[in-house]
Amino acid sequence: MQIVVKQALLPEGWAENIAITVSDGVITAVEPAGAGVAAGVDTLLPGMSNLHSHAFQRGFAGLTEQRGAMRDSFWTWREMMYRFALQLDPDGAQAIAEMAYVEMLEAGYTRVGEFHYLHHAPDGQSYDDPAEMSARIFAAAHATGLNLTHLPVFYAHGGFGPVPAGAGQRRFLHGFESFLELISHCDALATRPGDLVGYAPHSLRAASGADLSALVAALPGRRVHIHIAEQVKEVEDCIAFSGQRPVDWLFDHAEVTPDWCLIHATHLTEGEVARIAASGAVAGLCPVTEANLGDGIFAGRAFLEAGGRIGLGTDSNVQIGLAGELQALEYSQRLSLRERNVMTPQPGSTGQQLFDAALAGGAQALGAGDPVIAVGAPADLVALDDPFQLGTDGAQTLDRWIFGRDIRVRDVWVRGAHLVQEGRHVARDAIAQRYVQVVRDVLAR
Repeated sequence: MQIVVKQALLPEGWAENIAITVSDGVITAVEPAGAGVAAGVDTLLPGMSNLHSHAFQRGFAGLTEQRGAMRDSFWTWREMMYRFALQLDPDGAQAIAEMAYVEMLEAGYTRVGEFHYLHHAPDGQSYDDPAEMSARIFAAAHATGLNLTHLPVFYAHGGFGPVPAGAGQRRFLHGFESFLELISHCDALATRPGDLVGYAPHSLRAASGADLSALVAALPGRRVHIHIAEQVKEVEDCIAFSGQRPVDWLFDHAEVTPDWCLIHATHLTEGEVARIAASGAVAGLCPVTEANLGDGIFAGRAFLEAGGRIGLGTDSNVQIGLAGELQALEYSQRLSLRERNVMTPQPGSTGQQLFDAALAGGAQALGAGDPVIAVGAPADLVALDDPFQLGTDGAQTLDRWIFGRDIRVRDVWVRGAHLVQEGRHVARDAIAQRYVQVVRDVLAR
């Protein structure tokens, strides 16, 4: 297969009139297109990693936007999420994940980090196959073609102390030995070249210091993701319990390395910003979900100025869009600081710098290797369609895609498979039909 493009984002920068040759899912040649060869693609980008997803939450996107009698917050939303989670069987969870993964591919993501904590049956008992629900995540990724970094969640407690988990959390819970068994089962499910397995202590609320130490010792060399400092109440509860803020407590009790991804990290002191940046860990930002839940605004400029690494996640999947996440990240910083073009450590295109940072940080967080258009790399590629041809160069194309409205994702290849064509996933119709039926059934209960 050969893809001829007008402009492509290569490791050394933008190049024009390029022919990309793909064989067995791998790029085998990147060279100037021959004279007179017409380009079939306007702009070609490396595929982006979506570093944080709870796929099942796609099933109630937009259905929690009604205020109750009391003030709404993350914590009231969480109770609604628990109620939805308790209704899903394995078939339903897979159908919803497939829909979410179709939409991720259509948005320009070619890998997802699935932060997966829906482990057990609705009554809290383990399935006969303890990895039944994880198997459905792998099945959804395989059916849609999306690369998967699976992150089974260790969830043992209901709060700092620790305190016992509540009834709404009963599908999430594991002891240490049963969790290691789950990881072993998940390793066996990772059958494609694009499949990886890490793990995720859910949060400092749900995994104690002893739990963290045991997990790190038992599961070396894997990607580690953790929710941290997402909510003010979480910070206050951590201080009340330990005398420290969450990020400082984590760094004083665990060796946080570039293998770690700290999800949200919304509420930080200057010192915590510096500690995360110096560690090389990735800050996993989910700006659309963070706005939807009223979490707060990440200290974006300070973190980048300290040399920090960022990546993007769709989290609750209330909206699934790569350009939208990048735009929301930049706009939140503008609203906070009352300036423009904030997430730009260097003069130049804001869109280009946002994309480059999220591309590198997302791939690091998910163990995906270098996301490049180069010989020997997997053919994980995203083609943008620019119908008006108004840009002067590739960077301006990214600016118009992220901050404008006339550029769209037209085609996506994952390991050479042409999964999105003319903006639609090749299996969208059948997957959407199953998804709609599942959600209708759940909402009718």
